[in-house]
Amino acid sequence: MKPYTENAPEERLNAISRDLAEAYPALSPQLKQAAGYVLDHPGEVAFQSVRGSASAAGITPSTLVRLAKKLGFTSYEPFRQVFQAALQAGSGELSDRASRLKSLSATRQNPVFTDVGDAAFANIGHLFTADNQTRVESAARRLLAARRIAVIGFRDTFACAYHFAYVGRIAMPNIALVRGLEGGLLTELAPFGEQDAAVIFGFAPYCAETLKALEITRQSDVKSIVITDTMRSPLVPGADLVFTLASDTPHFFPSILAAITLIEAILAECVAQGPAELVDNVTHFEQRMRALGAYVE
Repeated sequence: MKPYTENAPEERLNAISRDLAEAYPALSPQLKQAAGYVLDHPGEVAFQSVRGSASAAGITPSTLVRLAKKLGFTSYEPFRQVFQAALQAGSGELSDRASRLKSLSATRQNPVFTDVGDAAFANIGHLFTADNQTRVESAARRLLAARRIAVIGFRDTFACAYHFAYVGRIAMPNIALVRGLEGGLLTELAPFGEQDAAVIFGFAPYCAETLKALEITRQSDVKSIVITDTMRSPLVPGADLVFTLASDTPHFFPSILAAITLIEAILAECVAQGPAELVDNVTHFEQRMRALGAYVE
């Protein structure tokens, strides 16, 4: 079988389907059963675990692994990722994702709850790599060296930006959440310059306000840490440091679980690498909150 190196996700999936159809007559009965399931249920293959798909197909997980390897993949996971990428590229519309979710639920017995869980574990697994560990350590050093830190994320990624800014400010008061309300984006970003850093979140479909904010920070030579979903993201060019995160999910809205987890890792690394003053800031924050009655005993 040929390697699936086409750039477009749909082309890679189409190539797999063609090769499976051509090879089908010569496959063993178990592999035929596996191939039939893969051809008929690409949505399930994309978001179920190998065990979930094997159970639905009435075969063993090792059979699916053998099928993937027969097609030239080193393991099942990169095989499954082709299906995920193709389905996500097929439509970024939330309504289409919601319709697909409804149709999947109607055509099989596996609970959506399990599929969401499988996707969540896979997304987190892709985050914790040696390369990303190095990037997290680098991000922490850049943030600790910055005079001020702007955190940017609008619409679907505002939750990420807010979480980063809220938690981060407890230890690092120089963090500012950029809201861009009432046309104030330029005013908020005007004070930031070459001694500063920006943490920018953006996932497809990419928000016009985020791209505008990124353009402003680039013009001011602000150091940018971009957290996005692919190296093809329009946020990547010119970035000083890039994290690409998996956001796969059968849910109609892209998952931000990996982004929230990355935030925790970066901020934890900042406190671990940073001066004792950061720990003192956390202590003082907690004392103030308790004195103001913010917590219920």
